This record gives sequence, structure tokens and C-alpha cells, in this order.
Amino acid sequence: MQAPKISVVVPAHNSARDLELCLAALKRSSRPYHECIVVDDASSDDTAAVAERTGCRVIRLEANSGPAAARNAGAAKASGDIVFFIDADVCVAPETLQRVAEHFAADPKLDALIGSYDDRPQQPDFLSQYKNLFHHFVHQQGSETASTFWSGCGAIRRDVFLRYSGFSEDYKRPAIEDIELGYRLKADGCRIVLDKQLQVKHLKAWTFWRLLRSDIFDRGIPWTELIWRDTSMPSDLNLQISQRVSVVLVYLLVLSVTGVAIYFQGLYLVPLLFLTLLLMTNYWFHGWNLRKRHGRQAVWIGLSLGATMLLAWWHEITAPIPPLLVAMAMLFLQHRFLMNRPDSRSKKIYSVLVGLLTGGAALYILSFMPLHPLVIVPNLLLIVIIFLNSQFYKFLSGRHNVFFAGAAIPFHLLYHFYNGVSFAVGTILHWSKRKTPQVKNANHATVPTD
Repeated sequence: MQAPKISVVVPAHNSARDLELCLAALKRSSRPYHECIVVDDASSDDTAAVAERTGCRVIRLEANSGPAAARNAGAAKASGDIVFFIDADVCVAPETLQRVAEHFAADPKLDALIGSYDDRPQQPDFLSQYKNLFHHFVHQQGSETASTFWSGCGAIRRDVFLRYSGFSEDYKRPAIEDIELGYRLKADGCRIVLDKQLQVKHLKAWTFWRLLRSDIFDRGIPWTELIWRDTSMPSDLNLQISQRVSVVLVYLLVLSVTGVAIYFQGLYLVPLLFLTLLLMTNYWFHGWNLRKRHGRQAVWIGLSLGATMLLAWWHEITAPIPPLLVAMAMLFLQHRFLMNRPDSRSKKIYSVLVGLLTGGAALYILSFMPLHPLVIVPNLLLIVIIFLNSQFYKFLSGRHNVFFAGAAIPFHLLYHFYNGVSFAVGTILHWSKRKTPQVKNANHATVPTD
């Protein structure tokens, strides 16, 4: 069968720096694309100029309309058989386009294809590594018979895309417009495949507040509304049974910790906060030597340490403070001076010493837990949660080290917690809108054809 023509569509808004890397990676593809269309979503930087310098076709939108509208505009002007969507902060591998072409050439019944981020994120700081590696892990654990679509690295037959009116332009920010399209495709029996070897590099740098905003307001809440709209919650990707159970267990953990803390008048919280500080050290120091300014980070460290030490003094549990401070200092020196150096005998010896000291400090802190049957409940819940997600922590440990995996635990617990919040808020919003007539699988986008 003749190889299909691939039109690459890249939506971009004030993305000049990332877009340059994105388009350079496309140029290195082992298989040439039919055309590359960059949709400039009313940028105020050099996004359009960067695209024009690389020979891409540029479509300019008069007003900032969001990535859904930008992708629709690009697909409407595309002339290829396959529309391949990638984000402006994504770099394809040399073989990416070839894999896309082979999939569609080999399977005439294939409607859409998605990939995943690779396990080598561009940004080296802790949160960017954690978030992008989490995305990679979730997709690698997903079903190859995909339950939805993904526009970060997703290809679809152009006639299918136009038949379903493209992405819903109700989403003005980067949100779940791709998931919503995937739900409509699957509801009509379309075939979407996840190729786990189709991997691209994500360039995005994540901050804590950006992560919360994206996960809660751009994904969690609207995804919940979509689930209620279509009454569909497939056990796949972020919605796997283990993830749902983890959410419930995290809330039970919070309730049990609160109950035990009240029963012991805050005494239980002291060793718990000490352990949390020890885990957070890797987050705080992982990218310390990568930043020019550390003032804000130093303030957060100081406030966290100060509040915990004050609580420890109040309950007369000050003995764990010296080993905690020594372990934190050792971890700081490791990240500051040894993390980015080539492997050496001295580095390995130091890492072993840090591991022994940190492990010893953790065990010493645990010895200050109240000896009471009530304490078993939150500890057991935490062990079960960690066990349910052990494959993810093992993956992080293999990709980085056990310290990185340990630092990820508080963020992963927080992820499950705000997923529960998102589901509750999304459910309330859905039922509050029930008075407005709803049409299941309604298409909200408008994709004009040539």
C-alpha cells in the first residue's frame, strides 16, 4: 500500500524558543513530512518568524483562541492524508514520522495513533523530571487499544478528523480537548492505537503552582465533567483501578492521620513532619545548582524547618533534629557538587555514605512514633498506597535513584488527594448544569474544509 502523506500541525503561542528546537527535530526526521503547518495563536514574540525561517507554512490567528482552535485551523488547511499533531514544546525522534507512516500504511482500519513522552525529559529540575516521567510511565502502562486521543504526539486520518469536527473549541486553554475528541471517536467505534515505542521528548519546565493549575483546573475538573457527560470511565491511563483505589486510600490516610494527631495532641505529627522534610530535601536541592536565584527556595526551606523544629521543641522531641540537619546537609553537598559529575569511585562512596546516613536518620525518626495500636492504621494505609504504586516508584528509582523516588512520594500522595478534589468539584459542576439541555457526544468545534 502507498505510504500516506503526513501533514504536521504545530499550535504555538509565545513559544519561539521551544518551537525552534521542535522544528529542528522535525528536520532531522528519517522520513520527510508532506508539509509542516505552524499555527501562530496570536503570539507577541518571534514564534511566526521562527516558523518561517524553517520553511514551515504559517497560519496566524487574529486573537488568542487556545490550542484546540489552533489545531483545527491547521488541520483545515492541511493537504495530507494524515494529520500529525505535536505541541510546540515537543521534539520528535528521527524515526517518529516513519513509525506513524508505517502504522497507517499497514492498517487501513486504523483511525488514530498516539504515542508518549520519552523517559529523558529535557528539563533537569525535580518537578519537571517527576511530572514528565509520570506521564511516560502512565502511557507505558496503558492499553495499546487506546481509550482516548492525545494531541501532544497524536496522528489521525484527516477525513476522520473533519468528519468529527475536530477538537472542541469550548476549551480556550490547553486542557482535555484531545481527550474529549477521543471519547467521541471511541463512542462511534473508531480504532485508536497507543504505540508505546512512539516516543517524543517534552521540553516543558514545570513549577509547583503550574502543576497544580494544570492537573486540577485544566484536566481534573473538566475530565470529571466529561466522564459524567459520556458516562464513561475506562480503566486505562490515569483512570486505572489502582489509581482510583489510591485516591480513596489517600483520603482515609488523611482522616486517620488527623484522628491520630488529635488523639495524641499533635505528638504524632512531629516524627511525621521530620520524615516529610527528609523526603522533600531531594525536591529542594535537586536543581539547586541549576538556578541563579535561590532566595524563595531558601525561604520555604527555612519556614518548613522552623515550624517543624518549633513543634518538636513544644513536644520536647528535639533529639531527631541533629541527624535530620546532617542528612540534609549531606544531600545538599551531593546535589550541589557531585550530581552532574561523571561517575567516580569517590562519588559512589559518598552516595553510599549519604544513603546509610539518610536511612539511619529515617529509622531514628521513626523510633519516636507513639507506641499505640492507633498508629498502626495510618502506617498500614501508607504502606498499602506505596505498594499499589510500587512499580512507579521502582521506575523512578531506576531512572534516577532511591532518593528521587522517595522525594516523589509526597507529590504523588498530593496528586491523588487533589484528584479527589477535582472529581468532587467536577461532579458538582456537572450536576449544577443539568438544567441546561445536554447532547451526548455533541460536537462543539467548527473545522471548515477547503
